[in-house]
Amino acid sequence: MQKFFGIMLTGTATVLLALGSFLASPVVQAGEEDFTPAMCKDKDNPPTEIVAQGYCLVVDRRKGNCMGCHLIQGMSSGNIAPPMVGMKQRFPEKDKLRTQIYDSTKANPDSVMPPYGRHNILSGDEIDKITEYVWTL
Repeated sequence: MQKFFGIMLTGTATVLLALGSFLASPVVQAGEEDFTPAMCKDKDNPPTEIVAQGYCLVVDRRKGNCMGCHLIQGMSSGNIAPPMVGMKQRFPEKDKLRTQIYDSTKANPDSVMPPYGRHNILSGDEIDKITEYVWTL
């Protein structure tokens, strides 16, 4: 009987996980705009707004890849780092958010978040753009 319930629980979890993948929307709304990964790949009409450019860096696996670890509403994303919600409330001073992205070990020496700025993974300009986008979440 216990084995039966284990199989049922595993099967149910698998179905719910698959269903969640289909229901997850790739569109993320920041402010009044909808951001999609497709807009980031449009070489003829790239985003010009700083917040949109920050979004493109956040979803770029070769750059920020923030959603690999952080839960970001509207994205298929990770759950091993704090969710990116209420960022203005959590970081009322935008400079502190930027510092966190630049080198999270300044606030927490045991952080596993890559020090994007200190290790030159991202440029200062890219960190500024990511900060602008993340602050809208």
